[in-house]
Amino acid sequence: MSELIVYGLPFSQPVRAVLWVLLLKELPFRLQMINPGYAGEGGSRHADYLTKNPFATIPCIEEPDTGFTLGEAHAILTYLAQEHGWRDLYPEPPKARAKIDAYLHYHHRNVRECSMLVASKVRKDLAFSPAMLERSTSVIGSALKLLDETYLANTPYLMGDALTLADIAACAEVSQLAPAYTNLFNLDPYPNVCRWLEELTDVPGYEQVHKPLRVLGDISVEPPTIEALKRANIEGLQALKPA
Repeated sequence: MSELIVYGLPFSQPVRAVLWVLLLKELPFRLQMINPGYAGEGGSRHADYLTKNPFATIPCIEEPDTGFTLGEAHAILTYLAQEHGWRDLYPEPPKARAKIDAYLHYHHRNVRECSMLVASKVRKDLAFSPAMLERSTSVIGSALKLLDETYLANTPYLMGDALTLADIAACAEVSQLAPAYTNLFNLDPYPNVCRWLEELTDVPGYEQVHKPLRVLGDISVEPPTIEALKRANIEGLQALKPA
């Protein structure tokens, strides 16, 4: 069986979520770099890529043996879990699975706003008004409060006592704001979230997928240069290769 192809960039949050699960489950894959928003060759808006993922987003996966392609990180995560029987990450009982799905739906317009703060620093092609960033900051605060006081108030993980896809998706998003990485949001008011983030550093694959964030470092004061972003993605790609 040919190894799975993942299209995207190591720095991208949704790409990192997919790569993390693949590393955790030791499913062979190859990352093909795709530049989001670019219409030229190797870009997410190029005709060749659009045949695989008409949404023009990253990540996208491709199964070389079947020709099957799929975009959208959460769809990819749930598909892979079902296809490969990862019932620990995506339990089979419908009610347990529905709870995870509910979080993944909630994530998009709430926890996902963490990436808006990052994008405002690294995507010079996009215009982020002060009002947009203020809204994102408010939404992030509300989302983290919910995670801290509801999901993580009495359990080690979002869904209880075991790691699931919900944790992978959420951590890949929230962790990028931490002081060790971009340092773009104060997480101190959310002690349960901070404890949860620290515990997830021990999950296999964490260090590899967070490599580009560590390389880029604190961007709270000065936006990164294009060269710094390239270096972060290159070193992130290298971190995915077997030692």
